Amino acid sequence: MDVLLYWIALAAVAVSALTGVLDAGRKRMDLVGAVMVGMATALGGGTVRDVLLDRKVFWIADQTYLIAAFATAVVIFFVVRGLKLPPRLFLIPDAIGLALFAITGTQVALDLQAPWLVASLLGVTTGVVGGVLRDVLCNEVPLIFVPGELYASAAWAGALTLIGLQMLAISPVIATWAGMAVVLVLRYVGVVFQIRLPTYSERE
Repeated sequence: MDVLLYWIALAAVAVSALTGVLDAGRKRMDLVGAVMVGMATALGGGTVRDVLLDRKVFWIADQTYLIAAFATAVVIFFVVRGLKLPPRLFLIPDAIGLALFAITGTQVALDLQAPWLVASLLGVTTGVVGGVLRDVLCNEVPLIFVPGELYASAAWAGALTLIGLQMLAISPVIATWAGMAVVLVLRYVGVVFQIRLPTYSERE
């Protein structure tokens, strides 16, 4: 299980770095800017999680994550520069990164004996903070703050699915894949069918 989570976390870092570069590309950033956005996207959420858990930051403890984020950002920059990409293309890898990070973040917290609610919220934090940093650096409204978007809520549902299945003594591997599937399905359904959460409104 530890090996599976390690590779999922590496995949999350790479995919998130990719989304950062794609978004930076739409802003016509140069190599340095795009790589910085990509690395912030890939490493931001896990960094906040580890600080809150008072554990050594994951990419400092294992620089493989740092190398993966940097290498992915550089490669993607040169692969996609000059190409005209659909404006919302990055939503696909972003949903994948959200799912991967939400589940690994939750599991890391559970392994450190965090209570189930704390673990689930740390999973959400791991999943969304990198995207928030990406959007802020690209001068956009973060997806988590876009009215009604099934984003953080999708991550939380996946985290709770992982925790619930483990409480029912379901195989951790099955629980992991099921949790990621819940995040992806909810995010996909929300985007495609415009399903939104209630928003705050004032009566006139």
